[in-house]
Amino acid sequence: MYREAPRIGLVHATPLAVEPARAAFEAHWPEARIVSLLDESLQSDAANTAYDGPAFSERIVTLAKYQAACGAEGLLFTCSAFSDAIKAAGRALDVPVLRPDEAAIEQALGLGKPVRILCTFAPTVRVVKKLVDEFREDPDQPVAFELVEGAMDALRTGDTGRHDWLIAAAAERAGEPVIVLGQYSMARAAGLVERQSRRPAITGPAYAVRMLKQLVEARREQM
Repeated sequence: MYREAPRIGLVHATPLAVEPARAAFEAHWPEARIVSLLDESLQSDAANTAYDGPAFSERIVTLAKYQAACGAEGLLFTCSAFSDAIKAAGRALDVPVLRPDEAAIEQALGLGKPVRILCTFAPTVRVVKKLVDEFREDPDQPVAFELVEGAMDALRTGDTGRHDWLIAAAAERAGEPVIVLGQYSMARAAGLVERQSRRPAITGPAYAVRMLKQLVEARREQM
């Protein structure tokens, strides 16, 4: 029986995450029909300590339900800062819903070595720490977190070279053997990070796409 390639919904909080996600699908699941939603107010509101609008979980669930109503068989959110709200969306839907970095964090921790997670957006650090607590089986496994100051500002102003260099420099200084780039917008720096630090860089998009493909295909087989 012929079945169309699955429609996959992507939800972005910044345009900087759009291209890394698309590139990961092209590399690891080119058959998927991806459809993107972008709500830039999510990131700006999260960074605004005076924000008093609707709960982020409510907003994220609304976006997820819209994608599912349009036929999405799986959803991938690409902004790490909303991990808790994305979990709520997963509970509200009967299709696979992935947080952006859960697959990458699980992969990094599964290596059983000290890990350093680099981020460029301050709210992401808190959320990624919670992800580590969720997936770390050995409480004694060392995991360090670092906010790479100035990198996000450089990227927003179009200075991609400085963005990548700041991240690579942070990775080069790190003593841990496992480096994780904690945001989709950082994936563009992976090549330079690996050359400068002489270590592989684990990025969210590639591992998320692989995991989502497995989940969606397994669900299709059960239907």
